[in-house]
This record gives sequence, C-alpha cells and structure tokens, in this order.
Amino acid sequence: MNIAEFEDQITSVVSKIEENVVSIGSVKLARDYRFRVVPLEGQASGVIIDPRGYIVTNNHVVDEADRVHVTLKDGRTFIGEVMGTDPATDLALIRVNAEDLPAAKLGDSEKLKVGQIVLAIGNALGLPGAPTVSMGVISARGRPLPGTDFVLEGLIQTDAAINPGNSGGPLVDINGNVIGINTAMIPLAQGIGFAIPASTVTEVIEQIRQHGRVIRPWLGISGVDINRAVARKYELPTETGVLILEVGADSPAYETGLKPGDILVETQGGEIKQMKDLLRTLSKTSIGDVLRLVIIRNGRRYETSVRLVESAYPTIHGRGR
Repeated sequence: MNIAEFEDQITSVVSKIEENVVSIGSVKLARDYRFRVVPLEGQASGVIIDPRGYIVTNNHVVDEADRVHVTLKDGRTFIGEVMGTDPATDLALIRVNAEDLPAAKLGDSEKLKVGQIVLAIGNALGLPGAPTVSMGVISARGRPLPGTDFVLEGLIQTDAAINPGNSGGPLVDINGNVIGINTAMIPLAQGIGFAIPASTVTEVIEQIRQHGRVIRPWLGISGVDINRAVARKYELPTETGVLILEVGADSPAYETGLKPGDILVETQGGEIKQMKDLLRTLSKTSIGDVLRLVIIRNGRRYETSVRLVESAYPTIHGRGR
C-alpha cells in the first residue's frame, strides 16, 4: 500500500466513524458563594454502539450531572437518559429516544499490538463543527492509570492526542473498529493518553443493560505489586505477588483473617504475580463463590478461603509496578 492509498483508507475510516460520534453536554447545578444556584456545564464525547439509541461514554462525563444533552452529527439533539455507570472502569451507558442510528462496531482489543496505528476521535476542547481526529500508535497495553486511588487495569496507552472533550470518544483502528473508549490524558506529559479496551466495554455495558449496574465480587483489600526492587527494599521472601497494604473493615478479606503485610501468591485461578492476576481471577468469579487463597505471612505459606460478596465500589485497590 502506497501513501496515497493509506491516506484514502484513513479518510474513509474517519468519514465513517464520525457518524457514530456524538457530543455530550452535561449540566450540574451548584451554588456560588452567594448560595445562588448556577449551572456548571461540561462538554465531552460518546460513541453510538446500538442503532436503538445506546451510547457509551465515560462515567466522569455524566457523574452527578442533572441533565445530559446528546447531539448527533446531523445536528439533532436529545435528552440523554443515563442507564447505568461503572466508576471502577470509568464507563457509562446513555440512551436517547431515537431509532436507526449509525452504530460503531466494537473490535477485538485482545489482539492489539504495540506500534499499531490508531485514531482518536472526539470533541476536543468542545470546538464547534466536526469531531477532532488525531493519529498515533498503541504505545503500550495493559497499563494501570497512574494517579488514582484504585487501578484502572488493562488500559491502552497511545500517543494519539487526547485532549479535554475527547473523553468518551472512540479509539479506532485503521479498519474503523472501535478498540477502546478514550478516558484520560496525563497533564504536563506529551503523547501519553489512555483508552478503556473494547473487551472491557463489552463486558461492562452488557451488565448495565441486564442489571442497571455492574455486579462484581468484592475482596476488600488495598495492595501493591511486588517486584525485585520492592522485595529487596523490604526484605520480602518473594519477588512476585501482591503485598496487602490495607484490609477493609467488615470486608470478606477481613472476615477471613487477612492482614496488612500478608502477601497473596496464589488462587485457584493460578499463581498471582501481579495485581492484574488477582483482578483477572476475580473477574471470573461470581457473588457467593468461595475463593481459595495462598498467602505468605512471616515467611510461611498459609492457605485460606474467602466467600465473595457483591461490591458497591471497585473490586480491589492497588498500584501497578
């Protein structure tokens, strides 16, 4: 493929995906210093995933919003109904009263490769007119989002420009498949943006459609990945695993006797080398399941089990390496 053919392919994809991208305006009512009610307006993006009016965006776009307005590419504006949100993955599902909308196709984010060309599309800075398009590559896969109280695991990192207003817009491959939902950029950094993988989007949205929320099991710990440097610094007996920092009161972990300083190294799902291994195991369990855990405490291995309950907030807290 020569440059002209590649350019034609990119412009064709952009022309197609623009039909699927919507502008989302949110209004939050707040009080000023004189206790007057004033509207706080925000502008972001979303992507149509179902012709029957279902739209995916970020949770932080609609969080605490009193009104949500959705504007299509053809200029039509609708009041959006928030069907459900998931703060743990920063995803939200909105529905508008419309039919036969142009819906995007969710791709297979599990097959992505570092270096693959991607396009980020959204209403950057709320500029009028068509959505903004930026091109880059996948810089890394499976990234945790830095600077948060809990880890958004498995994010796609890209150097395609993601600016305020891009939140909730699609990250697409050069075939026009949505492989992620743009969620964040790192202030003061250059070429570092993140997107939620399409595989996560599919799972979360299906649960919101069925239950109005995401049902996930809760363990109730805060932990950090162990690596060689951490093991040497704190004289730990293993160079892999999850070091427990905190155990939530009245959590399943607390009830089973887990303590700060314990190291999780194994479940029935296999060896736990990093936090993502534990998250992966939890994602495959159901409420009420009994999870077998192997821990190291004071240099000795112990086996215990915990019965999982439903979480009203993120399943597990932690920090990646």
